[in-house]
This record gives sequence, C-alpha cells and structure tokens, in this order.
Amino acid sequence: MATEYDVVVVGGGAAGLSAALVLGRARRRVAVVDAGAPRNAPAAHMQGFLSRDGMPPGDLLAAGRAEVRGYGVELIEDRVEAVETGFVVRVASGRGLGTRRILLATGCGDELPEISGVRERWGRDLLHCPYCHGWEVRDQPLGVLGTNPGSVQHALLVRQWSDDVAFFAHTVDPGSDELEQLQARGIEVVSGLVVRLVVENDRLTGVEMGDGRVIPRAAVFIRPLNVPRADRLPAELGCDLDEAGFVIVDATGRTSVPGIWAAGNVVDPRLQVISSAGAGSAAAIAINADLVADDVARAAAPQVEVASTPS
Repeated sequence: MATEYDVVVVGGGAAGLSAALVLGRARRRVAVVDAGAPRNAPAAHMQGFLSRDGMPPGDLLAAGRAEVRGYGVELIEDRVEAVETGFVVRVASGRGLGTRRILLATGCGDELPEISGVRERWGRDLLHCPYCHGWEVRDQPLGVLGTNPGSVQHALLVRQWSDDVAFFAHTVDPGSDELEQLQARGIEVVSGLVVRLVVENDRLTGVEMGDGRVIPRAAVFIRPLNVPRADRLPAELGCDLDEAGFVIVDATGRTSVPGIWAAGNVVDPRLQVISSAGAGSAAAIAINADLVADDVARAAAPQVEVASTPS
C-alpha cells in the first residue's frame, strides 16, 4: 500500500490537534482520526488556558479543527481498530491509512464510583480538578469523596479554595497522620458510606450517607481512577507502558517503538488542556525532525548506490 500520509494522529483533542497544527504548517501530509468523545465534554467551561480561560471545551476543539483544516490536515471521524505491518492504520469503517509516523493522542478516561447521582453530576458540580474548577466554587461548602489512597491529599488541596471542606471517607480509611493533617486544616471527616448526591432544581445541594444523614454541600470533588483510552493499541504496538497502563515516552514524546510518539493524557492523566496542547506541539516538532532525517537518508540513498557501482 502506498504511503498516504507523513503522520497519522490518533485522537483529536488538545494534544492531537496541536500536533496536527504544527505538522500542517510544516507542510506535512497529516490525518487526524478522532472518535469524538473528549474527556472534558461534560464540563461547561475550560479554565486555566491562557487567552481561552472560560471557553467551552467544544468551542476550543471546533476552533482547532478549523485551524488545522486551513493547513490541509484531513480530519477523519472514525475509530482506529489496529495498526498493521508497515504502519497501515486500520479504522472501523475499513479504510487503511498508510503513514510514515504515528502520534497517539487518545487521552484517558475517569472511572467513577457507583453512587447515585455521580454520573449525572460529573463535570458540573461533581468535579475532579481544583485548578480547573476551584475558583468557580470558592468559599462555598465543598466536599471531597474518598475513593482511593490519594483522596486525603486531594482534600488538603481543595482546602485552598474554601475554609468549609468535608472529607467523606466512604471507602477510604485515613491513617493517623492523615487524620492529623485533616484536623490541622479544619477539614471535617465524615465517616460511613455515601449513597447519593442530593440534587434540587438541577443543583447539587448535599451528600446523603448510608445512615440517612444529609451533609449540605454545594460541590464535591473526587480523585477518580484514570484509565488510558488507548490501553489496547499501545500494547499491541509494543510500546512500553507504566504500571497503570500509560505510555512511557521521552522528553519529546517518543515511545519505545521507532516511528511512534505519544502525547497528552495517554501519557500523563494529570495534564491539563494547556499542558496537553504543549506536549502535542513538542511531539510534532520532534516527529518533523525525525521525518527530515528520513527525507535526507532517502534522498542520499540513490547517490550512494551509484557511487558504489564498479566502472
């Protein structure tokens, strides 16, 4: 199969579109394959992105898609099913995209506990990132739901935005040192299982416990378990992964497999939109440099062959 593209970007979020923008401006043939399920879709606004603070996430992606199209980047709404030998990216519709390099920018997902109201309020007043949402709920009664060992530290972080914070232990049993830290910062510890988020007039108003108590809260933070969305594809490609399944890369986004880069939340779930975009840009520059070296080698190859031919 003939090579159609210099780079196929798998994933059309901040990292993938930023990479496509840089590569398109470098006059590379680029395709972005995106399944259309961004991690931050439930959020009404995107915060902390210089010059775009408060913009709806969908608006940022729409603007990004328009920009990359202006440089000849092809946007393909589809899902990557496999990468065949010779870097042929096979999508769900059956099309095969021949490419010289691949950038994985598929992001990650958040595993949420099975508590009534959690999925409905996710990204609205059930929140995960204080840096993204803390300012909007500052000085209000806040809660932090304990679901994993990092939840206590999350509560200590949320305390930065309000002096009325309750830590709902739920399935977490804080150690004595952690309890001392929570007490020192004036964070109330609420024992017992959480059974429901109480919602009135489409707003979260409290947290209901298993014993029937309702603790009034205006917003609740949670530190969810992050799961890479491309957990199958990088493994099938042979990329080295960390214990949680995220792709291991060097400073430029290069994976352990020649010709494959990764950027954004598929590498680090803690990256915000702006840092994911930066990682995509950095990876694109590294990919283009690698392609330049390959272009030089290909151009020089025939000359070497002629020079070595006996007269």
